[in-house]
Amino acid sequence: MLPLTVWLCSDTTTDENSNATREMHRSGLLSGLCPRHRPGVGNELARHLITTCTREGDLVAEAFTTGEATLATTARLGRWGVALVPHFPLAQHLRARLRATLTDAQQARAHMRPCRPDQIARALTDHHGQAALVIADPPPGDAAGRPRGAGERQCPACRACRARTGMQTIEQFGLFLHGAHRVLRPGGVLAITTTARHHDGRFHDPGPRIIRQAQAAGFRYAQHVIALRVPIDGDTLAVQAGPTDLAQLRDVRSQTLPPAVTVHADVCLFTKPQTGATS
Repeated sequence: MLPLTVWLCSDTTTDENSNATREMHRSGLLSGLCPRHRPGVGNELARHLITTCTREGDLVAEAFTTGEATLATTARLGRWGVALVPHFPLAQHLRARLRATLTDAQQARAHMRPCRPDQIARALTDHHGQAALVIADPPPGDAAGRPRGAGERQCPACRACRARTGMQTIEQFGLFLHGAHRVLRPGGVLAITTTARHHDGRFHDPGPRIIRQAQAAGFRYAQHVIALRVPIDGDTLAVQAGPTDLAQLRDVRSQTLPPAVTVHADVCLFTKPQTGATS
């Protein structure tokens, strides 16, 4: 049995997070975006990962970037951060957010490069074998290899991604894993965040496929983390329904499944073996 731990990673009680979300909605950044491209790694999850897996002065890289939380937290904790952001409007928004929340000295530690996740090795050629931590929150289709849904085909960020490559998402994810292996130093950590979902009436859990692919790329599976995204009130998970969730409330007499509510993320931690070690 692999070690299992639970982290409390709720950002819903922080004013900074709620203000950031409102600003993103007002700017139109989240308008029309599918769940694949909405912010996945919050401030608390980023803080847990960075403080657990790195030391001050270390390099932290992020792929599949959709929010500023990882870069901002990295800079505040005295690490160096590099995020891959191929979508230019998103990069502009993230830079504006970083300017608004970080000091000049902290901003100097947060960098972005206009490359896709599968191009991580090329994007960080100047840092091969140096990163202490690579964080990735791949969209469900990339990690599980399932086709994109109708809503995702209308997503402007999805269209931007497809305009740059003709590869299948499962192939792109494999290239990302091999690139992350080159970027990480021996003993470095790869953290992949994912969530099981219902799609087309079926349950999809990308975890097993992620583990197989990561091991094939030379990583060692080290730990599984359950990151709770909702606050705890006593012994109760405080799940709050938004307008879209309320619209899906079902008749209690219905035989159909109730609407799914995501309260946690699964974080798989992998290590790059030391030189000469077997995977």
